[in-house]
Amino acid sequence: MLYRETGQFKATYESDQAIFPIAQDRWVVLGALVAAFGVVPWVINDYWSNAVMLPFLAYGLAALGLNLLTGYCGQVSLGTGGFLAVGAYATFKLVSLFPEMNFILVVLLSGCITAAVGAVFGLPSFRIKGFYLAVATLAAQFFLGWLFNKVGWFYNDNPTGQITMRPVEVFGVLVTGPHATPAAQYLFCLTFVVIFAFLAKNIVRGRTGREWMAIRDMDIAAELIGIRSLRAKVLAFAVSSFYIGVAGSLYFAVWLGAAEPLEAFGIDQSFLVLFMIIIGGLGSILGSFLGAAFITLMPIFLKNALVGGMGLESVTAKHIETSLLGVLIVFFLIVEPHGFARMWQIMKEKLRMWPFPY
Repeated sequence: MLYRETGQFKATYESDQAIFPIAQDRWVVLGALVAAFGVVPWVINDYWSNAVMLPFLAYGLAALGLNLLTGYCGQVSLGTGGFLAVGAYATFKLVSLFPEMNFILVVLLSGCITAAVGAVFGLPSFRIKGFYLAVATLAAQFFLGWLFNKVGWFYNDNPTGQITMRPVEVFGVLVTGPHATPAAQYLFCLTFVVIFAFLAKNIVRGRTGREWMAIRDMDIAAELIGIRSLRAKVLAFAVSSFYIGVAGSLYFAVWLGAAEPLEAFGIDQSFLVLFMIIIGGLGSILGSFLGAAFITLMPIFLKNALVGGMGLESVTAKHIETSLLGVLIVFFLIVEPHGFARMWQIMKEKLRMWPFPY
């Protein structure tokens, strides 16, 4: 009976419509935030920062953005890698052109630029959907990659075509560059992820989220009840691209530090983020982060087991890791097609009646 609501009375509309109406959920979230902000920064090191925490936070935010579009609005997108590139290159150019600008504002402006680009590429969603929309967004992926690779202005005419992030301070603390501490980089990314996760939770609970879900379930019926389909779909593309642009900014500036468009933001990134929301759970805020955690942590565990435990060569271990990861993805999709978020929901339903039979 760990999740029973018995005795948790709602005396006001505000308490009934709270983000976490059950006290147990509030305790779990509060405990996770206390651990994330109060414990992890004291024990994190370079390995855990660069191999686990920073990629998890960047990919988690990107998966959240794609889940708003695909999971809640039902619009399929294969251009996530291109939108990540827009956020990264926008950050690079803003820092180069306006070196005195606050870096927090740079990250937010990068998200806004990506939102504008995403809204433009979202216009075809009014006429096409499903597989054809996926192909249209795939075209955006290749076009953006070509643009950033061929137009020298975007990478300041660097002969190598690479963009490199210079050291930047936020309120006197260095958050980018090789001399930034792991704790500072982690806290900077974590703050963005937490704020935007709560913002996304409120968006999907409001009128905009209900419009997206109505279009996802049946767009013709949504139009019949007065929902403006084009406005809602373009807004979904814009909000989703904003989240992905912010993730691309953090992905490049804080984690990688240097990137090339065809390598760091290729089509494989689009499929990787798509796998995250499918495994984690479509239409779930929590599922976005569960999928990102699975895709980020599973290869590390497999590599340590194959190389460190079994003594295999790195090349052989990489092939086995890729194959086994694909098998695990298929296995989880067969066991629970609705992702880890659904498994967590089922677990909570069982905890409501524990220790009695369910």
